[in-house]
Amino acid sequence: MVAYIIVGIIAYLLGSISFSIIISKKMAGFDIRKKGSGNAGTTNMLRSVGKKAAALTLLGDALKGVVAILVAIIVGVIVKDIDKALLVQIAGIAVVVGHTFPIFFGFKGGKGVATSLGVLLMTNWKIGLICLVFALVLMVLTKMVSMGSVGAAILFPILVLFINTDFTVSEGSGYFIYSIILALLVAFNHRSNIQRILNGTENKISFKK
Repeated sequence: MVAYIIVGIIAYLLGSISFSIIISKKMAGFDIRKKGSGNAGTTNMLRSVGKKAAALTLLGDALKGVVAILVAIIVGVIVKDIDKALLVQIAGIAVVVGHTFPIFFGFKGGKGVATSLGVLLMTNWKIGLICLVFALVLMVLTKMVSMGSVGAAILFPILVLFINTDFTVSEGSGYFIYSIILALLVAFNHRSNIQRILNGTENKISFKK
């Protein structure tokens, strides 16, 4: 039980490192949450700061998910008689929650897409790549980043039902429940975007700029 709690706390604290806020203050001299959409994420960084800042944010946020899962895997190797799959799943959920509600930045963070991608690629790279490609295609077709993000989140648990791998952390009913939780987290974080999509007022992004 202690190992699960420790991994959960470490993952949450990793998630709470908001690269968009740190980078925006360093490169542009302002808190990204006070510009554009007010979201501490890659898309708002692209619009408000620039491509370089957005790329660094995307990389940093994805790496948080990667490192959190690595920590869980290492602890699972060190600690005997522990459910390694559950350990990894706790880390995956906790790091996304940390990104969304960062303790270091007043519990106001991003929407968890890049961090979820890092987590997904570490736990089931096949599904991770499919979701990534699906998201990119939707973004290009609709010119809406939120559409790709939400679409990939919905696709994740669906793919879990049909794709098996040799990774123990991505097998069994526990992983399906885990996939639903992550999908709901991302969808919840995009609730305002979903409403704007339904209203036909969602912001679009130009890939030519």
